[in-house]
Amino acid sequence: MNIMFFINSILFGFGLAMDAFSVSVANGLAEPQMKRKKAVTIAGAFAAFQFVMPMIGWAAVHWVVHYFRKVEPAIPYIALILLCYIGGKMIIESIKGKEGENVSAKLGAGTLFVQGIATSIDALSVGFTTQKYDVMSALISSLIIGAVTYGVCRAGIEIGKVFGDKFSGKATLLGGIILIGIGIEIFVKGVFF
Repeated sequence: MNIMFFINSILFGFGLAMDAFSVSVANGLAEPQMKRKKAVTIAGAFAAFQFVMPMIGWAAVHWVVHYFRKVEPAIPYIALILLCYIGGKMIIESIKGKEGENVSAKLGAGTLFVQGIATSIDALSVGFTTQKYDVMSALISSLIIGAVTYGVCRAGIEIGKVFGDKFSGKATLLGGIILIGIGIEIFVKGVFF
């Protein structure tokens, strides 16, 4: 472990956190009056997923690489389906809801779990790039990625809350559109590039 190890881990963290950041902004938009405890929980959940997924990818390279390679092409499809489902649900709720009513204020554990998987599933591939790390290095790198993700997501939630207050009537609709856009972006990157 040298300085480049830490720099690379931080850069991985920022790169991997961008999808979670966008979803955090959408969550803040959908719930502009979100309490601090809930914001910490959301950012913590995204950070946990971004920590766990690279470790799973690292373990897959070392122990079950031939099984993981069979599943890897499905990752963009899974992310697209999950984010379009959540985004579509938010759009439908915003259309059915009354003007100004925050219909998406109840971001439940199930939705957060799906968002966490959808935004971190691409982090599995980080395990391939860290395959030469020993267990401790892989663990430290994943912890750094998780910490960066936490900070980025907390900032995203706060940004979303500010704009959610300003656009309260259309915030849920905008949040749903953002989630669908992220799903499409992950799909296009994963399938075509």
